[in-house]
Parts: sequence; C-alpha cells; structure tokens
Amino acid sequence: MAATTGVEITGPMHERFDQILTDDALALVADLHRRFEGRRQELLAARARRQEQISAGADLDFPPETRHIREDTSWQVAPPAPGITDRRIEITGPTDRKMTVNALNSGAKVWLADFEDANTPLWENMIGGQLNLRDALDRTLDFTTPEGKSYALKDDSELASIIVRPRGWHLDEKHILVDGARTAGGIVDFALYFFHCARRQLDKGKGPYFYLPKLESHLEARLWNDIFAAAQEHLGIPRGTIRATVLIETIPAAFEMEEILYELREHSAGLNAGRWDYLFSIIKVHRTRGRSFLMPERNAVTMTAPFMRAYTELLVSTCHRRGAHAIGGMAAFIPSRRDPEVNERALAKVRDDKSRESGDGFDGSWVAHPDLVPVAKEVFDGVLGERPNQIDRKRDDVSVKAADLLAVDSAEGGITEAGLRANINVGLQYLASWIGGNGAAAVHNLMEDAATAEISRSQVWQWLHNGVTLDDGPEVTRDLVRRLVDEEMAAIREQHGDAYDAALFEQAEQLFTEVALADEYVDFLTLPAYERMP
Repeated sequence: MAATTGVEITGPMHERFDQILTDDALALVADLHRRFEGRRQELLAARARRQEQISAGADLDFPPETRHIREDTSWQVAPPAPGITDRRIEITGPTDRKMTVNALNSGAKVWLADFEDANTPLWENMIGGQLNLRDALDRTLDFTTPEGKSYALKDDSELASIIVRPRGWHLDEKHILVDGARTAGGIVDFALYFFHCARRQLDKGKGPYFYLPKLESHLEARLWNDIFAAAQEHLGIPRGTIRATVLIETIPAAFEMEEILYELREHSAGLNAGRWDYLFSIIKVHRTRGRSFLMPERNAVTMTAPFMRAYTELLVSTCHRRGAHAIGGMAAFIPSRRDPEVNERALAKVRDDKSRESGDGFDGSWVAHPDLVPVAKEVFDGVLGERPNQIDRKRDDVSVKAADLLAVDSAEGGITEAGLRANINVGLQYLASWIGGNGAAAVHNLMEDAATAEISRSQVWQWLHNGVTLDDGPEVTRDLVRRLVDEEMAAIREQHGDAYDAALFEQAEQLFTEVALADEYVDFLTLPAYERMP
C-alpha cells in the first residue's frame, strides 16, 4: 500500500486499519522519522561505544560533565498533569481488546497501555492496539468471550488514566518504511497514538501521556523531548501538554536520573523502578567483567539486596527533590482462585513489597492483574490517606554512591541446578507465547513479559561464560545446558498435554539455545525474534 509521499506500508491492511494508517497520521510518522532518525542511530552507536569501554574495564559513574545539573537546586519538573496527580496503583498490560476493557475498569488509577515488553510486535497487535485505544476513548469498545461473557466500559469517571508505552529505541517497525528505510518502532507507536488520541484525551480533561522504556542516557531523553516538541507543534497542541514517565530499567540510566528529568522537565511525569529489566541490564552491561558482577539466580535477588535498595532509594530521593512522581515496581503474581493457600502466601508477599515501597516514599506502584489492585491500594491508602502522592517527602537522608549501585556481589543467593532449570523452563515457555503473539504470558502463576526471557537467557550466558559450577552439581557447560533444555522441553510437553504447540516450542527452543549459547552476546533477544515474525 502506498500512502503519503515517501511512505510505504508493507503489512496487510486488515479491517479498519485504514482508520489508523491515514495519510495525515503517516505524514506525522514520516516527519518525525526524517527529522530524528539520524539522531536515533547516533545514540544507538553511542551505546555500543560505551559498552566497549565497560567491557574493557571502565566503571559506570555519575557523569562529571553534568554535575552542574545535579548540583543546581533551583530547577523542578512540570507540576503533575490532570488525571495523573494520584498514581497510587497502576496496572500494566498489552492493548488487546479484553485487556483494554479490564485494565480501564480495574480500579487502578493508571493503566500502562503497553506496546513494548508485555506485547508481541506482530503487525496486527500494533495497529489493532491503536484501534482499541481510540475506540476506548470514543466509548465504542466492548468485548465478549467465546463463552458469552460480556465486558463493557464503566463510566469515564471510574476509568484508569491511560499512559502508553511505545517501543524502545533499539526496535524497528519493519512494516512502515519512509524513503525506503525502516522506521523506529517507538516513533510509530508514539505518533499514531498522539495523532489520533491527543485531542480525544484533552477533551476528557486529561492528556497524551507516555512511559519511555530502555533509555540509557539523558541524551536519549533529550531526543524524546525534541520529538514531543515537534509533534505538539505539528498538531498545534500547546508545548508541555505531553507528559512522560521514564522507566529507569537500565544500569547506565541509574547514573543519570536527574539529567533525564532535566531534559524532559517540561514534559516530565517522573521515573519508574523497572526492576526486572534493571537486573537484565546489569547482567548485560557487565557480562564480561567476571565474578564481581556474577548475579545469583533470579528468584534469589530481591529488592532488599543492597544494590537494589541503593537503586530504589536514589530514584525516590531524585524524583521528590525535583517535584516528580516516583513509581515502584511490578507485582507480577497471578492470584489463584483454586488454591487459597498458594494465594494467601503470594498476596502476603505482594503486601510486603508494596509496604516497603510506600514506606520508602514511592507515590505508587505496578500490578499485573486486576485482582491485585485492592491489596496494593489498601497498602498505599494506609500511607497516603487522602493525599494524591507523597512528593513532599524529600528523602534527604538518602546518600548513594556509584559503588553502591554496582555492588552486585552484595546480593545473597546461590546458583543451583533448580535455578538453571527455572531459567530454561520459563525462557522456553515465555518465548513460545511471544512467538505465538502473546507478550504477557502466565508462567508458574506469574505474569511474565520480555524481561523474563531476557534475564533467563542472560543468566545462562553469564554462567556459561564465567565457568560457574552449580552449588549442587557440575560446571555450567553447553552440553549441560543442551541436556537440560531437552529435559525441560519434555516436561513442558507433558505439562501442556493436548494444548502443546510443537511448532511454537520448536521455534522457542531454537531461539533460546541460539542466544543463550552464542559466543557473542546478543543485545536484545527481541531483535532476532522480531526477524522471525511475518
């Protein structure tokens, strides 16, 4: 399909896709691509150069060239925007039709409408999700299950505020070409939503709000800020209408929190502690740095580990110092209505986690399932009361040094065969779901997203390349990993029974072993996975 000048749509035009992929909307995509794609590529190259320096032995530190920003006490971010002043509970999930209705109706203050890690970037998901968001704002969205159960939107006053998470800078959109080149997935997701929904949101007394994933520097935040300014000018919307929350989910970004807020200050809505991707980033960035950066198995690394406490406390104190929201991490548990005992134990962990966050000063936190909204809300209500947030709690007692953020060896926990098997099993099951089109997968009573598979395969790679010997077994070798993959595949096949999809799991096994056992580390698992998609 040929659209506006220089734009080519290579994906199929399903029913109503023409309502999203209009000439005017694509003109905005093309304008932003032509103005900013060169900078995106430069920033991706800068990431690679910094990685080379770290792999050669350089340590991350707070940048000396931006010390003046950190030491200047006069600047603040924009005040909280309408609809996101109170963010005590945020629910996350992809933009499929059922999730859109259930998330908006969940009782959470905010819904993170996800085009990134909880979503698979199938063409149908990306454009269908845009339709669902627009339909929700127009109140023409409903959903009926195959069993006949109907879902409809509650009154607007009861719905969660929408914050859209576009794809990270590293991801392309191969189905929209501008001047023959692929576009940035993040620009496509942002531009299509902004074009169709910004005024709809303003008409409802809110605005176009975004979550920005995977940033690694304040210069990447500056790029987003410039894109926001250009898009607002393009549509004649006042500058500063857009608000964005940045996920601090990479270890380089943890050293530039204030600078990231500064770059986005007229559009800033705060920072979020993206805990699982943060662990993945620590492994990825320091993968060749030996035993001092060796991560214990995933389930052993809790938010009470000293290096994780340093990260979250720095985030809260940084945000509140600048008048910004600090949003806590994910409670990924999926409540069980069949096993009250399992449910009770898991909900107790959720309560403890949210109690720690609210006590530390976070203004809100994430849940992955509507049934977790009441328990998380109860905890934050107990701290906030009628106040919309606790930004006034400055946490002047916090003092975090670079070494505190890098003290990975302070984490307690071992590396066992059970931990290795868990990485393999969860990685395989998640990838099969992802390849099949579902990026928010229920695995072992947890709602997992792409960070799950990234941690799983990265830990296997790290243990393999650092000569790790299991606490209860042999050294981690390629032969051992291959044997355990075979055994876990057999267990998964038995677990799934008649629902086992051999084709999907064959692709998942091939992809997992390819990246986990590779000589050279693959930066993002989703890059080769996306190329396998239609």
